[in-house]
Amino acid sequence: MSLHTKLIAAALCVSALPFGQVASAADFEDYGRVVRVTPQVEQINRPRQECRTEYVQVQQPPPQRGVGGAIIGGLIGGLAGNQVGGGSGRSAATAAGAIAGAVIGDRTENSNVPNSGGYQEQQVKQCRTVDHWESRTSGYQVTYEYRGRNYTDVMSYDPGERLRLRVAIEPMQR
Repeated sequence: MSLHTKLIAAALCVSALPFGQVASAADFEDYGRVVRVTPQVEQINRPRQECRTEYVQVQQPPPQRGVGGAIIGGLIGGLAGNQVGGGSGRSAATAAGAIAGAVIGDRTENSNVPNSGGYQEQQVKQCRTVDHWESRTSGYQVTYEYRGRNYTDVMSYDPGERLRLRVAIEPMQR
């Protein structure tokens, strides 16, 4: 078989292979020794709410005072004053009896009602946003040695003591 025939046969064999297989025919796998692994750490802020409950004193409005006792007392006092006096003094006695009866009726009805509402304890929720920083490893800077030379690359995982490598052989360009 002549050299010319061998070259044609080799060219036909190579052209029959898909292009990706031709390009990777010179690739092979080997291992490199890991020299150093440095985690790439980033800080992430995830703010959160912190809440607490406080108790505060709140003044209550004064309770409603009743008016029924003053009205009834005024009527009874007016009738009683009207019975006491005579002539022009009768009108004055009626008025004085009505006033005294109204005061006595009001005090009797509202004797247990406080003058002010007082204070009541009330819950108040207080919240604030605080920073919450977390450290997250985003990758690893790996330095490895292969055939006497050191190489550095960033990887998504820690490879351990050995690193599997894909070695490609290409002709050098002039």
